[in-house]
Amino acid sequence: MPEVRAFPSIPTKILLPIDFSPSSQVALEMAADLAKHFHAELHLVNVIPMFPASTLPDFVPETKFLQDARSLAERHLAKCHAALAARGVKSTSSVEVGNDIAGNIMEVLEREHSDLVVISTHGISGWHPLIFGSIAEKVVKLVQCPLLLLRSAKPGDSAKTRPEHSEEWW
Repeated sequence: MPEVRAFPSIPTKILLPIDFSPSSQVALEMAADLAKHFHAELHLVNVIPMFPASTLPDFVPETKFLQDARSLAERHLAKCHAALAARGVKSTSSVEVGNDIAGNIMEVLEREHSDLVVISTHGISGWHPLIFGSIAEKVVKLVQCPLLLLRSAKPGDSAKTRPEHSEEWW
């Protein structure tokens, strides 16, 4: 029988899956506000999808692709850490690689002992999420701690996805 954890009413470690999209920037701002309010630590996780070698063109070596993606994610995360530190928010981060993005997020949740997840949707509709499901939907179904799901406007509607006071985090 799995261990049942009592959930604290005040979060001490907040997990934010981030893909550097406009909707995840809104989630970052919300998570930063929550972390500052509750004096909680914020852990940012970026998951790089590992594509089967057969889906990459022959001229793109898989190792080089992953190194470049990791390097770009680490640069974006460094900018996020600097902005968070300027706001007085303690933060850590990790870059994960895997085919099961929701599964990777769940592994980080357990490893980091996070007690709140803040995640955004991308507002995407149509056949892709219908067939494959959304990452946020999978996390909602799997997570065993409190979760804040931020619904984003549909892509392209930037007025609804970015608040006027928004700063560029990356």
